[in-house]
Amino acid sequence: MVNWKEEVLARREDLLTDLKDLLRIPSILDETTIQEGAPFGGEVKRALDWMLALGERDGFITKNVDGYAGHLEYGQGQELLGILCHLDVVPAGGDNWTYGPFNPTLSDGKLYARGAIDDKGPTMAAYYALKIVKELGLPLSKRIRLIAGGDEESEWRCVNHYFKHEEMPTLGFAPDADFPIINAEKGLYDGLLTQGKPVQAADTGYQLVHFEGGERPNMVPGHATATVHVAEYGTIEDSFHQHLEEQGLTGTVKQTAEGLVFEVIGVAAHAMEPDNGKNAALHLARFLSTLHLDYNGRRYIEMAMHMFRDSRGVALGVAASDETGDLTINGGVFRYENGQGTASINIRYPYSADFTERLQLIKEAAIAYGFELQTRTHMTPHHVDPDHELVRTLSAVYERQTNQKADLIAIGGGTYARSLTAGVAFGPVFPGGPEVAHQVDEYVDFEELLLAVAIYAEAIYELAK
Repeated sequence: MVNWKEEVLARREDLLTDLKDLLRIPSILDETTIQEGAPFGGEVKRALDWMLALGERDGFITKNVDGYAGHLEYGQGQELLGILCHLDVVPAGGDNWTYGPFNPTLSDGKLYARGAIDDKGPTMAAYYALKIVKELGLPLSKRIRLIAGGDEESEWRCVNHYFKHEEMPTLGFAPDADFPIINAEKGLYDGLLTQGKPVQAADTGYQLVHFEGGERPNMVPGHATATVHVAEYGTIEDSFHQHLEEQGLTGTVKQTAEGLVFEVIGVAAHAMEPDNGKNAALHLARFLSTLHLDYNGRRYIEMAMHMFRDSRGVALGVAASDETGDLTINGGVFRYENGQGTASINIRYPYSADFTERLQLIKEAAIAYGFELQTRTHMTPHHVDPDHELVRTLSAVYERQTNQKADLIAIGGGTYARSLTAGVAFGPVFPGGPEVAHQVDEYVDFEELLLAVAIYAEAIYELAK
């Protein structure tokens, strides 16, 4: 009988070295460096190339699918077990990192870096689990593929392209969420609110020149700025600082040739729970709503204040909840210039909610402020039956390795598991662990990651033997 934990400990330092090397690559979507073979930019390509080279080093069969994704394969058999990971990361989200976002540092048992928990740490955990199974030469009846994508944090073009050209696994899991087992995921909707053409109106003395906040729809903006042309400064600066103090935030205001430039520092977080962060753009909008802005600027701020007034869609009349959780709404990217602006809207809705009706209500609310809502991506909810062999097998493995009950849970995040008919999200965050994905000073508890490797190794063997 294999002692999976001992096998992991024997490879501890190698895992740490390889993971640090991967974390040093700033694999953020970069449209300025897109070219053939690099559909998501040069750094994402570098991460994919690195991962495939690692697989070749360790004797796996590898394939690069046009730079969108790639896989490492081991074993023989008609059926295919898939392990779906991603190598892209969200932007750093600010300059307040203790060690730097791409300077992986192990301190007090925590490995800090962007991607440490989402999803490079889990990817390397799954890789080393597969490596252990391979090196032990255990008999298998299925092929196993670790599939690594490069666009999970944006539009999922990676897996969409991959599965147009490659075999769909019979079953599989995504190490990109929580333990024990996530067999249900909310529906995911990403849309863009676009303001109509600027309207000529009387000068109010306060013109919104520029407004900017956020970097990704699936992140709570941790930083926002606005430039306001002001006829008379008066006590605006004092009022702004008072607003920041009341909200428990920090920021700055300075005079420039264009006007007053306001900056708010919030708290970035994953959009699946907007209340874990402090939306800098919305806090800035709240202050600007107290000024007598020009017509176009005022309509933009009013839209932001109404559409994102609360994270549960109560003000919009679209609130919903069931065993998979609450409907949530996040405003992630705000841009306004020359009398016209846009805002992204990220909605995660529970399994039982009628989203068609709710989407219509949201569109009507946007129209009332002179905005049109366009759909960018929409993924319906995902659910795997609790009695499925995949769920039963993973439950047994988890309970053996942890001595804890494998309760089934649902999440508001979207993982690659929903790409599979029979796919679940499986770790690596253990129950009670903090949610640090997409935040400054993202980290993974390294000892817990080692336990995840043991769980994944046994799970791969049990599913493929």
